[in-house]
Amino acid sequence: MGLPSPVTLLMGLLVFQGVTRPLSGGPVFIPSFIRMSVPEVSATLVGAPEDVAVSLSLLQAEAGPLPVPECDDVLNNDTGDWSLTVTRSVNTLEVAVRLERPPRRCSSSETDPFSESPCLVHALLVSASHNSSCLAHLPIQVEIYANSSLAQNASENVTVIPNQVYQPLGPCPCNLTAGACDVRCCCDQECSPEVTELFRGSCFTGVFGGDVNPLFDQLCSAERASGAADWFPLLCVQSPAASSPFLGYFHLGDVAPGQHAPSEVSVHTDPRDFSDFGYKQGDPVMTADKAYFTVPQVSLAGQCVQDAPVGFLQNFDIRCVADVEVYRERAGAADARIKSGAVGGVVTPKVTYEEAAGLDRFLSTETLLSPGSAPRNVTVEEHYVFRWNNNTISDIHVRIVRAEINAHQKGVMTQRFTVTFLSYNSGGERGTSGNPGYQLGRPVRALDANGMHGVSTLHLWQPAGRGLCTPAARKPILFGENALSGCLLEVWVGEDCGRLRRKAAEMLDSLMQATHVAMRGNSDYSDLSDGWLAILRAGAPDPGADPPVGSANGTCPDVPARLSIRILFSDAGAVEGIAQREILGAEMRVSPVNWQFQCGLTCELQADLLPLSASVQFIQIPAQSPRPLTRFQVNFTEYDCNRNDVCWPQLLYPLTRDYQGEPYPQCMAKGLLLVFLSLLAVFLRDPWPRRDRA
Repeated sequence: MGLPSPVTLLMGLLVFQGVTRPLSGGPVFIPSFIRMSVPEVSATLVGAPEDVAVSLSLLQAEAGPLPVPECDDVLNNDTGDWSLTVTRSVNTLEVAVRLERPPRRCSSSETDPFSESPCLVHALLVSASHNSSCLAHLPIQVEIYANSSLAQNASENVTVIPNQVYQPLGPCPCNLTAGACDVRCCCDQECSPEVTELFRGSCFTGVFGGDVNPLFDQLCSAERASGAADWFPLLCVQSPAASSPFLGYFHLGDVAPGQHAPSEVSVHTDPRDFSDFGYKQGDPVMTADKAYFTVPQVSLAGQCVQDAPVGFLQNFDIRCVADVEVYRERAGAADARIKSGAVGGVVTPKVTYEEAAGLDRFLSTETLLSPGSAPRNVTVEEHYVFRWNNNTISDIHVRIVRAEINAHQKGVMTQRFTVTFLSYNSGGERGTSGNPGYQLGRPVRALDANGMHGVSTLHLWQPAGRGLCTPAARKPILFGENALSGCLLEVWVGEDCGRLRRKAAEMLDSLMQATHVAMRGNSDYSDLSDGWLAILRAGAPDPGADPPVGSANGTCPDVPARLSIRILFSDAGAVEGIAQREILGAEMRVSPVNWQFQCGLTCELQADLLPLSASVQFIQIPAQSPRPLTRFQVNFTEYDCNRNDVCWPQLLYPLTRDYQGEPYPQCMAKGLLLVFLSLLAVFLRDPWPRRDRA
C-alpha cells in the first residue's frame, strides 16, 4: 500500500488541531467536513450573525506542521477555478462551492473512461468571520476522478447507456433465447422466414409479441372499442406514448458488471451526525469519533448483525448464536466515548465485569482439549443501561458477563445483549408494563405476597446447551404472546418415585413463586389493593404421597410434569387511540403424567430424561356480551354475512347502526339528501312527454 496523499494528511492535521470542531456557543457548519467528488457541494451555516463574512481559501499541501488558520491572515487569495456562493435564509446561510472549469483528462489512454487515481486533488477551507475573528471553518477535501464531472466531454468510443425511463420496452420481448429461434415469436430476427411460416398463425400478441408501443384503452387517440360507454369521449386521457402504463416491464441495455468505478464513490461516506443538537427517539447513538455506537442485534431475517447501531430510547433484549471456534471478541465498551447530545458533551461508560456462574447456560460444546493449551475468555452477556434527560444522555452503565473456556474448545455459544433506557431521576424501581393498561409485548407483572421471593414477573424456562432443567435460564412471560417451553430432568433407573415427584415439583414450583398478578400495567408493588389479583392454583398433586400399589421398578405414576398458565384479559378502553388491556384472572394448573424408564438391553448406570413443560395461554374476554342470534339469523343462514360471500344486509351499511365512521344523524341526513336528488333526477329526466300525453 502506498503512503496517503498530502491532502489526506492535511485534512487529518485540521481535524487533529480542532479546526473542524465548532466554537462553544458559536456558529457551526453542517456538515462539519466534506469529501468532494462532484463539481459542486453545499453546506449550511447555523447560528451566524447577520453581518458574518464567508470566504474561500485554497490550502497548500506542504510538509510540516499546519498552523490553525486566522481569518485576518488569508492563506491564499487565489482560489483558482473555484467559486463561492452564499445564500441567506431564515437564521441560516446556504454556502455552495463550485468548480467553474472541468479538470484536465488524467488518463493517457483516451479509451479508458475511468482512472484509478483522481484527476483533481485540492484542499479547500471555507471560513466564517466577524470583525476579523474566526467563528467557524469547513474543510473540503477534493478528489474528482475522470468522467465524474457532468461538464466533461466523454470520448466518442465510450458506450452511452440510454436512460431507461424513456426506453420502456425492448424491441422484441418474446426473444428470450440468444442465438436461437423462439417459437411463436414472430419478431425474433433469428427465426428464418421458413420457420416463421410454421407458427405465423399462432404468434404472441400484444406487448410480449413485439407490439412495444400499444395504445391503452384510456387514450383519446385509441379507437373506440365495441361496447364502450357513450361518455367515453368525455373521460378519455390525453397523454403521450412515452407515459405508457407498460413502462418498466422490459428494459433495453445489458446488465452492468458489479465492479464500482472510483467515480461512483458517494459524497456522504461518513455517518450523519446531528447529535450535537440533541437526540430524538430512534436516532443512532454516536461516539466521539463520529461513528455509530453498535451492539449486536437481530435483523428482520433472524440473523445477528454485529455492527447494528443503538437507537435512542429503543430498548431490546436479544440472543445471538455464535460458533466458538471462529468467534472473535468485539471492541470493548470500556474504550467507547459516547456523545451526550449536547455540544462538546461526552459520556464515558462505567463498565463492571462478572464471571458466568455456569457454562451449561451458554455453551453447547464438543470439547477438544490440547495439553498445555491456555484458556481464553469469551463474552456471554452484555447489559447496557442508558440514563437520559430530555434529549441527552447523562450516564451509561455496562455490565459484562464473561466465561473462561478452553482455547481449542468447539461448539455453539449463546450470547445475550440488552439495552435499557431509564430516566435520569428514576431509581431502582421495577419498570411498568403500560400506563395504565398492559401493552402487547411487555412483561406480565407479578408479586409474591409472602415476601419470600423477589418476584416481579412471571417466567418460563429458556434452556440452553443440553436442555437440562438445573442450569436453565428463565425468560419473562410477555403480555399477549402465547408461549411453550420446557426442560429435561435426569432420572436414574432406581429413582424413588417420591423423590422424583419432589424434584419435578420443585422445578415447576420455581415458575410458580408468584401469588398475585397485576391487573394493570402500572399497579403499585407496595400496595396489594392496587389492582392485584390472586393466582388460582389447581391440580398440584402431593409430592410426598405414596406411590400406588403395583408400581414396578422404573415406572412412576402421577409425576407432575406439565404446568399450564392461563390468563384472562379484556379491553378496558383506549388512551390517545392506544388500546388499554386489563387482566381479569390467572390460573396455574399442574398436570401429572405416568413416566416409565426407557433403556436398551442394559439399564444399569444409565440416566433417562423426563421432559417437563410449561405453557402460557392468553384468552381475551369480550368487553360486552355478544348479541344473541335472532330467529331470522338461525333459520336463514344464506343471509349470514359471516358464512356467505354476498352480504345483502350490508347493502345500505352506511345507514345502519354498525357504521361508526360518522354520527348516525349525519348519515341519515346524507342518505335522505341522496334519495331526494335521485327522485329529482328521475322526475327531470322525462317529465314533458308525460304531460303531452296527458
